[in-house]
Amino acid sequence: MAPIFYGLCTLAALFCAVLLLRAYFPSRYKLLLWGGICFLGLTLNNALLVVDKIIFPEEKLFFIGIDFIIWRLLAALIAMLVLLYGIIFEAE
Repeated sequence: MAPIFYGLCTLAALFCAVLLLRAYFPSRYKLLLWGGICFLGLTLNNALLVVDKIIFPEEKLFFIGIDFIIWRLLAALIAMLVLLYGIIFEAE
């Protein structure tokens, strides 16, 4: 059941990113851009979760366990920092 939820979370984040970026282009309101970029980062975070937990759950590569937690956390951190930048410096 968990793979379904992971996939749905990824699709929901992608859907939010698409809607925010589609709204940004006609209006040119900067907060929509930063929110859309943030959700693209969260989509990447969720996609890495799917890869980590479903595609490579216990795989070994060159006798080293594949773990995407650092990459997942880095994607989420960058996404949140982008949104925080947009809220602080670009709000009108």
